[in-house]
Amino acid sequence: MALGMYFQSPGFTPDLYDETIRQLEQAGTGFGKVPGRIFHCAMEAGGVIQVFDVWESMEQFQKFGETLLPILNKMGIDVEPQVATVHNMQNG
Repeated sequence: MALGMYFQSPGFTPDLYDETIRQLEQAGTGFGKVPGRIFHCAMEAGGVIQVFDVWESMEQFQKFGETLLPILNKMGIDVEPQVATVHNMQNG
């Protein structure tokens, strides 16, 4: 059962998002290297990044969070995802 995760945090600018990606890559958890993540989308609205991910399981998301959360915390970004079961997902 896949899970959709939506994140939004005031102050999470495109520059901070890009820095997060750089630090994840340095930690060996860059794009394409995240076990269990099915889909990732970062959207910008009003100068703030919002993220929507689809994960295979909560356990895989939590494992990724062990690397992600310290990076975000160091930058002063506080996130609490909205979590929902994916009912239907289509590409194209």
